[in-house]
Formats: sequence, structure tokens, C-alpha cells
Amino acid sequence: MARWMVAAKKADFGAIARKYQISPVLARIMRNRDVVGDEEIERYLYGKLEDLRDPLLLKGMDKAAGIILEKIQQGKTIRVIGDYDVDGICAAYLLLSGIRALGGRVDTVIPHRMKDGYGLNESLIEEAAADGIDTIVTCDNGIAAAPQIRLARAKNMTVVVTDHHETPFEERDGGRVYLLPEADAVVDPKQPGCPYPFKQICGAVVAAKLVQVLFGRSPLAQGDKERQAVYEDMLTFGALATVCDVMELRDENRIIVKEGLKRMGKTGNLGLRALLMANGIEEKELSPYHAGFVIGPCLNATGRLDTAKRALALFEAREWSEAVAIAQDLKSLNDSRKEMTEAGVREAVEAVENSAMARDRVLVVYLPDCHESLAGIIAGRIREKYGKPAFVLTKAEEGVKGSGRSIEAYHMYEEMTACKELFTRYGGHKMAAGLSLSGEDMIEKFRKRLNENCTLTEEDFEEVIHIDVPMPLAYGDKQFIRELALLEPFGVGNPRPVFARKGISLLSGRIMGKNRKVGKYRIADEEGRCYDMIYFGDLEQFGAFLLERFGESTVGRLYGEGLREKEAAIGIAYYPDINSFGGRETVQIVMQNYC
Repeated sequence: MARWMVAAKKADFGAIARKYQISPVLARIMRNRDVVGDEEIERYLYGKLEDLRDPLLLKGMDKAAGIILEKIQQGKTIRVIGDYDVDGICAAYLLLSGIRALGGRVDTVIPHRMKDGYGLNESLIEEAAADGIDTIVTCDNGIAAAPQIRLARAKNMTVVVTDHHETPFEERDGGRVYLLPEADAVVDPKQPGCPYPFKQICGAVVAAKLVQVLFGRSPLAQGDKERQAVYEDMLTFGALATVCDVMELRDENRIIVKEGLKRMGKTGNLGLRALLMANGIEEKELSPYHAGFVIGPCLNATGRLDTAKRALALFEAREWSEAVAIAQDLKSLNDSRKEMTEAGVREAVEAVENSAMARDRVLVVYLPDCHESLAGIIAGRIREKYGKPAFVLTKAEEGVKGSGRSIEAYHMYEEMTACKELFTRYGGHKMAAGLSLSGEDMIEKFRKRLNENCTLTEEDFEEVIHIDVPMPLAYGDKQFIRELALLEPFGVGNPRPVFARKGISLLSGRIMGKNRKVGKYRIADEEGRCYDMIYFGDLEQFGAFLLERFGESTVGRLYGEGLREKEAAIGIAYYPDINSFGGRETVQIVMQNYC
């Protein structure tokens, strides 16, 4: 059972409510998210494009823009090297279209996940040299590629790094020494000494800010239709990448995502429009859910099962027929990826439960026959199921490859750095990482070392439900629900508000949906007011809870003829929502947890 924690941060909620014409409950929710001070509250509630951070605050930005503009003017060949995930693809597209709009001689390479691996490698450098490339611009990678950049410089190529990942480091004499690549310019908000005030921007936003500076300094960038389209793309693709790379929806990320999603539905990019249509969401009001769980997986599937160049080709399509064909291919690939993922998850669960591994605090699962590109998704699902950091490893052409997904209390990149001699290659950040091992004989050493070093306690594994406000159901009326929209978009770093109330009577229930995974209930509050309630969580677990609490007869009647008020009362963590059906709008309670 999850532990409920009610937020207890203090502020003068009445004064904030009066000043900003909002309810005290909304003021309290903002304080729970550490949104404090007039400037931050104003940006949070009413942030506009003018409130985005100045790109020139990024260390190295001035130098990077100067180098690229000079190369464009000199007619030098520029190659953009991205990554095979959504962030890397969007970043590469923005730099490619931005530099091209300014008349640059530019092409792009997206590494192949299985042939090249993540980011820069020696073969990509050799290939660029053979192609006569003068300048390499990385995006969403490069900060950890010091040897490869050294090779490029030795071959007389100019290198500009744009990235957002952690800077590699070594512990020496009790201190941390950062290992920056010797590029001609490095732009990364997480590099030491960067004064940029908000570090949580994704690679595509770093790329977009570079394009913004390039356009601001070039006389060619004024008043042209194509260049205006690139400006619009910066928001649309920046929003898509921010959501898909699971960046915190705080500070300027909220503005980028809010404004970008507005533009996405009306995008002039043929490929993106075709992908919206292929998924049947072209007419919908788009939310982070559509970006992260509908559009994003289709783009990621190309990098996982085919080549991410296909996704880049989608965004570059100039004919509608070409865009539609590629979009359909991407959707089909994603459908295949879903089936393969489910099979991999089943195999991983079996491996955990039929071994001593179930007692480990950090899970390391070896699935030799799993497609290596699915390791990260499966690791995420295993982490969700067991509430533990999880790595999924697969057999690769050279040794073993894998991906990890973490929990809040476990800094995955730092824990891996503590045993980095085990890896032939590794990288990542707090919540996710990738690695390569020389062979299968290293797997058990890796598993043992992680668990020997692990300092996680039982409390770290306990699921915690953060309650914003204990609130009567009646308070969540239509007006309040519409006011909550001021806090959108919701996501990591800005979760949807959760409320709680005890003494809620279950009156009747039924199981719905194609896969029977949705519960719909009629409930009553302590005053006898009735509401519809829906639950999208684990119905099997909820059923077991009800059986233990109320017995088989009562549960049978709940799903049969119904119950009387107060016969089966529970506490619920919830949020109120509006259900629109048949032209009518009614308040619906969405249960998040129960006790």
C-alpha cells in the first residue's frame, strides 16, 4: 500500500489568491511545486514567449554562433550529427533547417543505434573526413565524446558541441574533475561554469536557441517565409522533444510546451501533420500525452527497429504523398515495437521472479534474444512494476549492451561512474543510462557491484502519493476544474494536482474497456452527493484490496445489484475532471489511489 503524504509548505495563500485573482487552493498547489516570488508566479501562470531565457546566457553560445555564421559565409561544408531518439532527431532537424535557411552548405547524419551506438564515434569522424566535411555540429550528444572530438580536430575539422547531458567527471583526491571535450565551442547548460539559470532544457531546445542566435545576427534571416517557418518549428519541435525526453515542465519548459503544442495541431510541416493524421489526432487539442505517448513512440520506433533517418526524412518531406507514406510506415513500426515490448516485459518479469534477483535492490536482467533497442522501454516497465532501479541487458554484436531506468532516490549515472571500469562505454543522467560490457562474463560482476554499493533503504522503495490538498469532492466543480487549466501543461516536475478525501461510499461498479482495464463506479461523498468515478490503475490489485476490506459478498454486490451508502467506504486520492458525452458536460472523479 502506498504512503500518502500531504504537502505542508507554508505561504500566505489568501494574499497570493487576491493578488493573482485565483483560488487559495491554486495558490497552495503552486507553493507545493516551489513556485514562489512574483516573477516566478507570473511566469508560471501567464508565461509568454517573451519570458523565455536569453540564449546568450548559455556558456559558449556566442562563440558557437560566430563559428557557424563564419562557416556559412565562407561556403564551408557543415555536418550536423544528432541522435536516434526524438530529442536528437528534432535537434538535428532544427539545426539542419536553420542553417539551410541561412544559405549554409549543410547535411546531417543520425547514428544507427546498433551499428554506431549513441553519439559520436570514430567511424562517423572518419566518414566526415572522407566526405570533405569542414565543420561538425553535434546536437543532443558530444559532451562525453572527448576522444572522438580530439580525432576530428586532428583531421583539421572544426567541432561545435551542443548538448544537454551531464559532463563526464573523475573523482581525484576527494574532488570532482570534469572532463570537457576540446571542441572549438561547447554549449551545454550542465557544463561547469555555465550561468544559464534553468539547466533542464533538452537537446532540441539548446539547438533551437542556437538557431535563434544565428537568425538574430544574420541579415539573411529577416522577413522570409521559410525563415519564419523555422521560427515556428523551433517551438513545435522543441515542445515535442521536451516532453519525449522527459524534461521537467518547469520554468521556460512550460512555456515552450504550452506554446509548441498550440502550434503543433496547425503545423506547416507536412511530415508532422501526416503523422498526426496517421494516429487520428489531427483534430484534437494536443496535450503532453499526445506528444509523449502517441507521436514520440512512432519517431522512436524508427531508431529502435529501423533507422532514425526515416523520421528525419518525414520532417523533411516536401510532397504530401511522401509524407503520408513515411508516416504510415512509422506507425506500423511502432505497432510492431509494442508487440515485441510486451513479449520482452513478460520474459523479464519471469527472470526476476524465478531467481534470487527478486531480493536485489537494483535489478539487472539479461535478455540475450531481446532486440537491444527495446531494453530501455522494458527497463522502464520493470522499474514501474517493482519500484526499483532496473537495467535490461541484451546480446550485441560486440559483447553486451543495455539500458537502465531509475527511481528518484537513485542517481543512476553517478552509481555507474563508481564502477566505470566494468564498462567499455556508458553514459546517461540521474534517471536513465546506457552501457556496453565486453561480454556475458561481466554481467554478474556488474549486478554484484551495483548491489554491494547500493545504499537505498526500504523507505526509498515505498511508493509515495503526494497529496496537494485534502479536499471535499464538492469543491471540485466545473469552475474549479477550468481554473486548474492555468497550471497546465502537466508532466514531470509539474504533476497534475492530487486531492484526497476519506469516507467515500462505493455504490456500484463495472469493468469496462476492450481489455477490461478500466473501472467505472458510482460513489457518494459524506453528504450523500453522488458522482461518477473512473479508475485506470491496477484493477486486480484494487479488487484484492476490496475483498480483504469488505469480503466477497459485498464486492459481489458492488458489481451486481449495488450497495447502500456507507456500506463500503474508502479513502481516495483523486482529481476532478469534466466528462463530455453527447453534448453534456458532467464532473467526473478520477481515482489515483485508495486506502
